[in-house]
Amino acid sequence: MANPIIIQGGMGVAVSGWRLARAVAQTGQLGVVSGTALASVFARQLQLGDPGGHLTRAAARFPLPAVVERVMRQYCIPGGKAADAPFRPTPMPAFNPGPAFTELTVLANFVEVFLAKEGHAGQVGINFLEKIQLTTLPSLFGAMLANVDYVLMGAGIPRSIPGAMDHLARGEPAELKIDVTGAAPGDDCLSTFDPRAFFGGPAPELPRPQFLAIISSATLALTLARKSNGRVDGFIVEGAVAGGHNAPPRGVLQLSATGEPVYGPRDVPELAKIREIGLPFWLAGAYAVPEKLATARQLGAAGVQIGTAFAFCKESGIMPELKRRILQLSRSESLRVFTDPLASPTGFPFKVLQLLGTLSDEVRYFARERICDLGYLREAYRKTDGSTGYRCAGEPVEDYVKKGGALADTIGRKCLCNGLMATVGLGQQRAGGAEDPILTAGDEVAHLARYLPPDRDSYAAADVIRWLLGEPVRA
Repeated sequence: MANPIIIQGGMGVAVSGWRLARAVAQTGQLGVVSGTALASVFARQLQLGDPGGHLTRAAARFPLPAVVERVMRQYCIPGGKAADAPFRPTPMPAFNPGPAFTELTVLANFVEVFLAKEGHAGQVGINFLEKIQLTTLPSLFGAMLANVDYVLMGAGIPRSIPGAMDHLARGEPAELKIDVTGAAPGDDCLSTFDPRAFFGGPAPELPRPQFLAIISSATLALTLARKSNGRVDGFIVEGAVAGGHNAPPRGVLQLSATGEPVYGPRDVPELAKIREIGLPFWLAGAYAVPEKLATARQLGAAGVQIGTAFAFCKESGIMPELKRRILQLSRSESLRVFTDPLASPTGFPFKVLQLLGTLSDEVRYFARERICDLGYLREAYRKTDGSTGYRCAGEPVEDYVKKGGALADTIGRKCLCNGLMATVGLGQQRAGGAEDPILTAGDEVAHLARYLPPDRDSYAAADVIRWLLGEPVRA
């Protein structure tokens, strides 16, 4: 199939859920589901009673019914849990998480992609963060079992992902080197996944998806094209105004008067060099206007990736009341995004939409008891006895320091795992109430009202695409 002109970004935790990806794919563009924390998303949606029965319907198509039965027995609550009851916990990602978490992860990714692809012939991708490494292989396999068309990955240097996809497509074991702080050169830091062990016999051969690396420089594009362990099919070239995690500025970090990282000429991607590689590329970061789409095409891009405009459309996973507030504020352009150099435990700058009642509010942030019970952004480290430990700069400070972490690294850190789950209505219930949400968005959030006719308070994903392609938006 021809390259899409528009790629919908794989945003947040379940913001780019299957409904949004499906809506975009039905227009002929590339719909993308977020693969971040899908095991926990799936488990919590089951505990809400699986409204509409969509998850159960998709799970029935999974090739291993015994896996489905075990997961459903553990997490599915017919009719849903009580509103004030906490969600049952899921195991934390680890080197050896055990079969329960592996089965949950594979099934969750299968279901999400299956639902996004259901009932149409459009293309669907899945987005992963390279920084979240311990769940990557079973997540990839689950998505590939559902015949995902594209895999997109950023927030790191995903050189080993193309080769892992090749092995999984052939039904062979795949391995991935995990970043372990303090590990010696000869230490075993490999995460492995064997499709044959998962199936208890021969595993099916699967279509190999196209792989798009999300990059911010020509140097990284060239490195991935030349030194990856398998085929790279293209690039998404993301600028610093895009939402979510941003690449840090090159060179010594400097902060502006408002405390945000300062990006300079060295951080502008050299498109001429990227073009010379000969692979298709898409531009991302404030390209959600027809003129910028046209400019991107003139510069040799296959098209653009759009995130923020889709994040607040009616098909996205953000809670409806939050979307209504944001769209109302957008009419007056009174929205501000802060590029927070400290918020993410990964150390990458993270764009945070400033909104009262969320974790961007300092009163809310300091009132929250620090806890790390989802663990997707934990750092693996080598203990003094040679075993592997896990720590997160967003966990209780004394716990992090006891594990060898630096006190300075805890300052300003936010629990993105719990905050992003709350953004989509899956926040954990604590003794003091539900977790507060945290919203990420690109700078384009101030201009969302362009998609809203005067008599409407919401818009659809298809409206964004029509507007970008110069087609009339339906009333």
